[in-house]
Amino acid sequence: MTRTAALILGLLAMASARSEAQISSGPKAGTKVEAFSAFAATGELEGKKVDFLAERAGKPTVFVFVKASDWDRQMAGFLRGLDQEASKGIDGATDAAVVAIWLTADKDASKAYLPVAQQSLKLDRTTFAVFEGETSGPNGWEVNERARLTAIVVKNGKVVASFGYTSLNETDVPDVVKALGKP
Repeated sequence: MTRTAALILGLLAMASARSEAQISSGPKAGTKVEAFSAFAATGELEGKKVDFLAERAGKPTVFVFVKASDWDRQMAGFLRGLDQEASKGIDGATDAAVVAIWLTADKDASKAYLPVAQQSLKLDRTTFAVFEGETSGPNGWEVNERARLTAIVVKNGKVVASFGYTSLNETDVPDVVKALGKP
């Protein structure tokens, strides 16, 4: 096998692995999302039950639904990367922010853990929250239970893009940032 052929096969394998890391999760683009509330574990509204759609009032927001039992360093790196991009500013997404919502059966443990995670990660534009309903997430948000993390980009109350991941890291951030910048 020539060196070029080996390189092409390697690139195809990497592309295939990356596409397998993404699955369908979250509502389709153009869908109006339903309001839901979650317990804010960090941020300006810490300790309160919050309707984040109303709180963000149409501003560009990435709602990240995290399956708490799968939380790992790669997810933390992804959130850190999103937070850094939002902090720098994103063309077409003035005042962008991230709301990371834990989906968990042990809500009290997550409420206690998330402020500790925030102290470690030191995120500026991310609020950690705990969804107090079912571990499948809020009605109408179509979070796939096979997704370890689902990122849903919302502007003016409508979905711009949804990303479901079975595997991810900070290299997945640019796709979400690009969606944030869309009109």
